[in-house]
Amino acid sequence: MAFAVYALPVRVERGLSVRQRQGEVMVLRPSGSAPAAVGDRLDAIGDGLRTGTRSAAVLEVDTDVGFLDVSERTELRIRTLEMAADGGRITHLSVPRGQVRTRLRRFTNQGSQFEIETPAGISGVRGTEFGVSVQEDGKTGIATLTGAVDTMAVGETVAVPAGFQNLIWPGEPPTQPVPLRNDPGLEYERRVIFDNNTRYVTLTGRVDPVNTVFVDGAPQTVDRQGEFRLTRLATARLRVEVVVITPLGRQETHEIYLL
Repeated sequence: MAFAVYALPVRVERGLSVRQRQGEVMVLRPSGSAPAAVGDRLDAIGDGLRTGTRSAAVLEVDTDVGFLDVSERTELRIRTLEMAADGGRITHLSVPRGQVRTRLRRFTNQGSQFEIETPAGISGVRGTEFGVSVQEDGKTGIATLTGAVDTMAVGETVAVPAGFQNLIWPGEPPTQPVPLRNDPGLEYERRVIFDNNTRYVTLTGRVDPVNTVFVDGAPQTVDRQGEFRLTRLATARLRVEVVVITPLGRQETHEIYLL
């Protein structure tokens, strides 16, 4: 007796699942937002996640692709969740602000894609560990720990191999990669100035230009040399908290007494 053999389609659950959460973490839907819980799924275009101050989350990509470590003050949205003709998985995310580190296994299907789009450009991989940090002005720092990343903007593509980092400025092609630093350190100097008989203190800080910086919770604009500046009215025991976050998520908090 002959038996017919049929190939049954295998349903693959696509999406991101909340595996860990800390602090203020919100699930975003096109219809609104709600506090995140472990086990929540993001599986539709427009779904996303937002973290607050001193908050973080870990998302699992599908069931065996990898994980995303989402730092504080970050927003992430799904742009594309598709299956390629060869069974590969196509995942495109948008990160308008904040910092995300990916830990992905190496893809086995040629059609697999994983991309993160920021206001400055796109970072695409085929399985790797890398991070992106998106500053307030859209400038994006990329750091590759393992594997390789292609950074794309204004029609140009620059590869960032393991052990290197680069930058994408809005409206410009990606910079050439330089050796990875992953350094959240801060150098600074203070200067007292007088204006109309009022005393002020100016702080000039210097960090790696790929890093994001927050002062007392407010995002700072970091220039091409890695400098940022702020001015405060001089008062007794004036203090600021400076948080520096690298594209790979390494973070340091610096408490500075300006007077």
